[in-house]
Amino acid sequence: YLMPSQKGVQKLGGTMRLGVYENTITPGSRVEEAYGASTLSERHRHRFEFNNDYRAAFEEHGMRVAAVYPEEDLVEALELGNHPFFVGVQFHPELSSKPLQPGPLFVAFVKAMLAHEG
Repeated sequence: YLMPSQKGVQKLGGTMRLGVYENTITPGSRVEEAYGASTLSERHRHRFEFNNDYRAAFEEHGMRVAAVYPEEDLVEALELGNHPFFVGVQFHPELSSKPLQPGPLFVAFVKAMLAHEG
């Protein structure tokens, strides 16, 4: 599947999405809780995007869009509401983490697992 904006692209080497993108976080999401903000900026390095043709079907089955890149309505994060911590992201949170300063999603994941363990 090619996004509509990429259908005319002949040199597919230019379709990689690189760099930092600011995303809008869905209020009340686990991602919002983790970042403590309404936006996040994380690095990307990928060639594939979530296909919005399937967005409604994902949402009908319990998935929730947790963050989007508003300029192109690209899904950046999904989460499963009835799971202790099912969060999938398009960006690379490990690239902004440091050994003594883990990124917000990693901290939230560990906290969720510790809470679930008890």
